[in-house]
Amino acid sequence: MKKQLIFLDTETTGSDLEKDRLCQVAYKKGKKMNVQNFKPTIPISVKAMSVTHITNEMVEKEKTFKDSKFAKDLEKVLQNNILVAHNAKFDIAMLQNEKLRTSDSIICTLRLARYLDSEQEIPEYNLQFLRYYYEIKVEVAPHSAEGDVIVLEALFNHLMKDAQEKAPKASEEEIIARMIDISNNPVLIKKFTFGKYNGEKVEDVVNKDRQYLAWLKRTKDEEGTDEDWIYTLNHYMK
Repeated sequence: MKKQLIFLDTETTGSDLEKDRLCQVAYKKGKKMNVQNFKPTIPISVKAMSVTHITNEMVEKEKTFKDSKFAKDLEKVLQNNILVAHNAKFDIAMLQNEKLRTSDSIICTLRLARYLDSEQEIPEYNLQFLRYYYEIKVEVAPHSAEGDVIVLEALFNHLMKDAQEKAPKASEEEIIARMIDISNNPVLIKKFTFGKYNGEKVEDVVNKDRQYLAWLKRTKDEEGTDEDWIYTLNHYMK
């Protein structure tokens, strides 16, 4: 049976890859959207509430994720299909924190967007920025996993169209396979899109301010959430 694309997004208690837990999950298989809130085993942080607008009171009477039928159904779905997520490493870490086995086939739209932007013209790669940068027309409720899944699928379709235009002789299956390969390997970042060297090439900054790159590398290593930047800094500072 042909594998399907499963579009997924999570809302969590915070952004720590090891300690934080799920409070909302949404995923779309075919035309069916599945979304549910959960009571996490640790409190939702004020910072997370300010982003998601999901409060501890809202989930007080919900089940924990790992004790839910939703979790069992999701694990079964992911084992046999292709997981699509934006910054997939984060969502996978949150699912694995709940002891859920994820798919071996993963497409990360963040990494794809970086890879396809060969001249690095896009200043930011977060999901909502890309939505407006690419002028993707979707109607969604803000601040929800469900809304993000709708944007995610639309972004994927845009990137698929871009990939097909760049490789017109490739079949959809070949492009999907290439997307999975790209998603499993870090992308070399060429230019800064933040900080005092915003817009400058990384290879130029390494020659004039190696100390800054060393500080950034320590920061990225401690955070552990951006493999592309860690790979880039290791590459240029060899």
